[in-house]
Amino acid sequence: MGANTSQVSDLSENQSLRTLIGTVSISDNDPFWNQLISFTFISPTSSGNSKLLEEAVIPLAKILIENNPRTGNFGALVRIFLGRTKELKISTECQDQLFIWQAHNTLFMIRCLLKVFIREMTEEELHLQFSYRERVLGSYTGSEVLLEELMCNLVHLVVEVPLLDITYSILFEAVTTMLVLLSYQLFHKEILRDGLIYQYLMKGRCLSLTSQLVKTLLYNIIRQEKCPPPATHIFEQQSDRRGLLYGLASGVASGLWSVFALGGAGSKPGLEQEQNPLPLSNQSLLLLLVLANLTDGPNNCPNPYRQAVTCFKNTQDMSSVPTEQHHMFQINFNSLYTALCEQQRSDQATLILYTLLHQNTNMRTYMLSRTDMENLVMPILKVLYHVEDRNSHHVYMALIILLILTEEDTFNRSIHEVVLKNITWYSERSLTEISLGSLLILVVIRTIQFNMTRTRDKYLHTNCLAALANMSAQFRCLHQYAAQRIISLIHAVASLSHPLLPSVFTPSSPVSLPHSLHSLILFTPSPVSLPLSSLSLPLHPLSLFALLSKKHNKILEQATQSLRGLRRADYAQDLNVIEEVIRMMLEIINSCLSNSLHHNPNLVYALLYKRELFEQFRTHPSFQDIMQNLDTVIGFFSQRLEAAGTDLSVERVQEVIMKGAQALPKDRLKKFPELKFRYVEEDQPEDFFIPYVWSLVFNSGVGLNWSPTGIELFSMDSG
Repeated sequence: MGANTSQVSDLSENQSLRTLIGTVSISDNDPFWNQLISFTFISPTSSGNSKLLEEAVIPLAKILIENNPRTGNFGALVRIFLGRTKELKISTECQDQLFIWQAHNTLFMIRCLLKVFIREMTEEELHLQFSYRERVLGSYTGSEVLLEELMCNLVHLVVEVPLLDITYSILFEAVTTMLVLLSYQLFHKEILRDGLIYQYLMKGRCLSLTSQLVKTLLYNIIRQEKCPPPATHIFEQQSDRRGLLYGLASGVASGLWSVFALGGAGSKPGLEQEQNPLPLSNQSLLLLLVLANLTDGPNNCPNPYRQAVTCFKNTQDMSSVPTEQHHMFQINFNSLYTALCEQQRSDQATLILYTLLHQNTNMRTYMLSRTDMENLVMPILKVLYHVEDRNSHHVYMALIILLILTEEDTFNRSIHEVVLKNITWYSERSLTEISLGSLLILVVIRTIQFNMTRTRDKYLHTNCLAALANMSAQFRCLHQYAAQRIISLIHAVASLSHPLLPSVFTPSSPVSLPHSLHSLILFTPSPVSLPLSSLSLPLHPLSLFALLSKKHNKILEQATQSLRGLRRADYAQDLNVIEEVIRMMLEIINSCLSNSLHHNPNLVYALLYKRELFEQFRTHPSFQDIMQNLDTVIGFFSQRLEAAGTDLSVERVQEVIMKGAQALPKDRLKKFPELKFRYVEEDQPEDFFIPYVWSLVFNSGVGLNWSPTGIELFSMDSG
């Protein structure tokens, strides 16, 4: 540790590495292999150290690519690893740390070389790199045999080797190597739907381990084990029994990989552990997302990993398993729920939460039955509250999660029963006591206002309005500030129209609401299908991936120009958006008044306080029908307040409203269809999700550094 970067360049002169990549074929039984794999290091976990490692390995790997057809040394290295994996489980039980350490080193070298190979050659050429060993030995049986053996051994390793301090590093390497083997997708613009690696996972020998692999990855996510400290004591404990290996190890360590020990060049010891305290948990989550989003196979053969993700059950569920459900397993839902609540700061954690909510009905039912729903909802609200600091896709996923939750009336009722105290992260106003439902309304309205004034993204406000609409019939005891913000949002949106068309809310206005949004949200006996592209994500999702290359990109930064600077050609389109928002907000208020007026005196108070705001909507053809109920409520309570006298205190006004709410006949209000949004993924959602998932691997994979050059799957800045 603490070596300077000049030592990295010394790798090219290391004799052991020169022998591996050289022109001489090395026998599988040569003592050289023990010397090669006996070095001390911990895999780099920061992007800086990973980049140094990649730059050092690339020229060595290119020499090996040139010489391997004659030597087959890469295949020999793979066989050395495969030979050791057969004894890993026993070695773990016997606490044979030296054996595990050498197996880890071998896999680490394979992973580093594969990462360069995959960037430099096609999948067919990669297969040949595995076959050259057999050709040199005169026993060629096909490249796919060794490659499939490697893939299956990695799966077996992850599934069968227990997670302990002494096995943490090799389990991390196994998961990371699987990600590397699947990374061909990064270098193709089109979605890959076939290939040998794909076939091995989807229908090869790995298929029987599908449910076990998914379950193990989920438990890695649940356990959130921190990376153990460097095990420098290994050699001291083993030196008496294995003096030869200890001597080789100590000699090789000084000049081979030790520069990449945790802390790395120029870093303080342990710094990377602080930056990436949960590398195995993070890597397991990324691999699970990659596997679950692989495309279905030919002839509508379903993705078995997605099947496993969508059908697993709670360990406490004793019901019988339908015979037609493949790859089903059980897992502790309470532990998984807790882990999901704790990890919502990252894109990938929010994406797996979305996946489980949307696709696994067992998990969705369990989440909605929880009495501590605030533990799940609060982190999502924080993502939305800090919208300026999140990328657009994270915000979209958070909003869709809220939309899915608000489809359930039980959720919409229960969130108003949860009382929160002292919301310190909400800075606009001190909130000493507020219901979870009112806080959700405040955050969603804030997101709408941010969008309308700065980003002007139609899909963003559509999601927000859909969630509010789903909740509106169950609004209960709205906080006075939440009620005020509902009314002030209408005022703010109406104000946006003035730079566009002064006559927007006059009967002669040439632009009228097309009612398209209204028709979308009406609940009918057959569920309304809201496609992924039209509800929450752009029609051309790949164009958004230019944003993902920036580590700290603001949500849709390029859309923050002021409304006054827009071209007049955009006026009609912007006006339609404004009218849609106003129409929807009026319907949300109407839904609340029609279904729960007596539970929401603060909303009635806010309506009366700003009743002059609604005068401009009465004669507008787009709002006349929905204004009938609002006029009825405003007129009814205005008359009761006039009868109560003048100079009324706030308390007296609230008392009049409370009594009036009980006296207002329900048949005075016109019934409208219930507002409901339903979220349904569009056909071929992989066209969006596969680039999104791999962008997360690219940006968040621990110890993985890819140069932007050559990345084809999504657009990004090369710098």
